[in-house]
Amino acid sequence: MNDRLPHEKGFHISWDQIHRDSRALAWRLDGQGPDDGAWKAIVAITRGGMAPAMIIARELDVRVVDTISVKSYSNQDRGEAKVLKSPDAEIMGADGEGVLIIDDLVDSGKTLELVRQMYPKAHFATVYAKPKGRAQVDSFITEVSQDTWIFFPWDMALQYVQPYRGSD
Repeated sequence: MNDRLPHEKGFHISWDQIHRDSRALAWRLDGQGPDDGAWKAIVAITRGGMAPAMIIARELDVRVVDTISVKSYSNQDRGEAKVLKSPDAEIMGADGEGVLIIDDLVDSGKTLELVRQMYPKAHFATVYAKPKGRAQVDSFITEVSQDTWIFFPWDMALQYVQPYRGSD
């Protein structure tokens, strides 16, 4: 029996690691867009998709970047997903064709499912994926187990930690 809370099985991601993994995702997406391999725009799912989207936009030389804000978590409790802010309708067109939608992680898949209903022809890419949400993502870099809590660098603060044995 596992007595740990979900967030106690943690996978800590550093700024360097998210940068490397986001670049790897960009390389995977390079040349995959519908316009001679190019993407017409990138839409970041806020807030977690913003850092990977920035890196991917740089790597793929995509200058049109927008956001969609979806809320499906309240602290660590999952709730009903809802759109708080939509991307520019002119960028998205009727169905999102040619648009790359980026998030840091697909967990349950609720967020991407909602956005996919809105933009069914967009390409959905995440840096990390959990099994329950994998069906909602077209491209990703690293799969982690469903019970792993990912600690992203923007959620963490650097601080002193007492050594396990002894003192300084």
